[in-house]
Amino acid sequence: MPSPDDKLAPARWIDLEQKVRAQTPARLLHGRSGQAYRTETQMELREAHAAARDAVRTELVLSVDPGEDFVREWKLFEVCSQATSKDEFLLRPDLGRRFSEESGATILERCPKNADLQIFIGDGLSVSAVVQQVPALLPRLREQALQKGWTWGAPFVVRHCRVGVLNEIGDLLHPNVAVLLIGERPGLATAESLSAYMAYKPKSGDTDANRNLISNIHARGIPPADAATGIVELASAMMKAKRSGCLLREDSKALK
Repeated sequence: MPSPDDKLAPARWIDLEQKVRAQTPARLLHGRSGQAYRTETQMELREAHAAARDAVRTELVLSVDPGEDFVREWKLFEVCSQATSKDEFLLRPDLGRRFSEESGATILERCPKNADLQIFIGDGLSVSAVVQQVPALLPRLREQALQKGWTWGAPFVVRHCRVGVLNEIGDLLHPNVAVLLIGERPGLATAESLSAYMAYKPKSGDTDANRNLISNIHARGIPPADAATGIVELASAMMKAKRSGCLLREDSKALK
């Protein structure tokens, strides 16, 4: 870390350092030892890297993550993409965008069609994010959706899930708005960040241009309570405009 300017009193320098760190989890003003990080900083980086690797490699166990009581309360059930293992999921993203034949049949059997709002949960690239954020987010989403008088689709969990599976949900269940809560790719700031990918009447052939995203749902990003409000407001705008993705962004009136 550079030495404080001679004109800046030490107390003011410390105050400035604290203000900078309060604004971002980025590792700023940590100093160095010669040309290398200090030992403490290096150990923090190695810990964060290990947490990120664990978040990606960990398999979701529904009875443990997020727990039997939560699963029972929400009547959650598990389906799987066409990726049959974590390694295959990581090496073949295309397989994570399609349901297995058995999973598609299960979804059709257990979920109502044509719901206003269909929420489902994907492990994605961070099981840690699902475990930490979904239990606080899901109840708020249902409460606000029901307050608007919307019909609520049965939530479920997708193992080895990629964002493109939204298209299959549209083809199977035909909801007005589908919302995928999925673990984000971990970084060195946090491994517990969740994203909400959303689409109006998704269907085969849709791309990211047809979707909207609320990301960084975690304690130091967007808190679950704020994220729930944002998701419901965005879903409402989609229903009003009858579109999503870049077309919704162009329709500024729907977003007001």
